[in-house]
Amino acid sequence: MKSSPITKLLSEHKALFTIIVVGLFLLELEIFALAVMQSGKQSVLQVLDKQGHVIHETSGDNLSDFNRPNFEKIFGSLDNYTVQLNKHDEPFPFRAWFVAAICIPIGAMMLFAFVVKAYLVIFHAEKVASGNSSDPLNEPGSESKLESTLDRIGRMNIFNIAFLVFIGGISYWIIPNMFTYLGHIGFEFFVQYEWIFFVLIGIVICVCLWIIYLRYLLAKRSIQSHTELQKHRISLEYNAGVDQPLQLEGPSDTDQDIIEYKPEETEETPTS
Repeated sequence: MKSSPITKLLSEHKALFTIIVVGLFLLELEIFALAVMQSGKQSVLQVLDKQGHVIHETSGDNLSDFNRPNFEKIFGSLDNYTVQLNKHDEPFPFRAWFVAAICIPIGAMMLFAFVVKAYLVIFHAEKVASGNSSDPLNEPGSESKLESTLDRIGRMNIFNIAFLVFIGGISYWIIPNMFTYLGHIGFEFFVQYEWIFFVLIGIVICVCLWIIYLRYLLAKRSIQSHTELQKHRISLEYNAGVDQPLQLEGPSDTDQDIIEYKPEETEETPTS
């Protein structure tokens, strides 16, 4: 029974794949640890001037975490400013962790695979072409279900799949942030230029009322035209009934005698 290329590759390079799996696990663990460090209770040291404006801030609980010499070189003595400590609870950044856990390993593997494939195509193009043409096809029914599944996955274009997964992860991070950012900007713009929105709403209301008025005039004109047509039709029917001569009709169930009218003959008087 012939084994699929993927199972053959896995059996020949077990150590390499073990190292890759362990490296990915450690990378995912480090990403998760960084996400946990960014959540929970956070302390921020803020330096305020006399007007109450924040001119510098850094993370930390006490002044030992503050780079005082560097600050005094730029802003002067720290005694002239007010230092305050702000504490707040930061939720776990699930979206950031999820996107980083997917996109960072895939991006790293894609970059490595691209470099390797580019090197092979540029410097060993003939060997790559001969290797692709000489790959034997597995006979149907000669491999297990797991091997056939791995073989189908191996025949897919991993670059397309990885690119789609990468774009999906980035979109899951960018699109919600974009909508949130646009919402904040839109709210601030509305608060600052609210008269523009009221003017636009007034214009829209006026246009709607004008359209309703025009539709009312059109409906009224249509009703009037229909009424005039009905009046004209009734007038024509009435005039047509009046212009016809009156007819006397006898009962239909009796026989009517036909009387022929003959004019009487008058005798002519002889002339003398």
